[in-house]
Amino acid sequence: MLATKRTTRSRSATSKQAPALTTTRPRSVTQLRPLGDRVVILPMPREEMTKSGIVIPDTVKEKPQEGSILAVGPGRVLDDGKRESMDVKKGDKVLYAKYAGAEFRIDEEDLLIVNQKDILAVVGS
Repeated sequence: MLATKRTTRSRSATSKQAPALTTTRPRSVTQLRPLGDRVVILPMPREEMTKSGIVIPDTVKEKPQEGSILAVGPGRVLDDGKRESMDVKKGDKVLYAKYAGAEFRIDEEDLLIVNQKDILAVVGS
């Protein structure tokens, strides 16, 4: 058997360390500021039980389509440079398209960011 000599180099000599990336993740919902015509929605909780008392398993629960708005963006910029005004405001209860937006989690809360065009209606006043 032939013996091969293995040379070892220190890790710092062979690989360059990338600078540490510092990402500032929102620590709470109040630090979210949606851009353009996007809004942050807190979906209503899913039904756990039917009116007759039957427990609904997670696998067959419907995605919620109703929620309350937690934050509103400034509106999208039009071709002439002006901003389009938003039709919704913070605190509105809205109905939105079933598979709209991007879901994420902050402070143990499931949130949703959707475009204003995906909001179907404002519930109530």
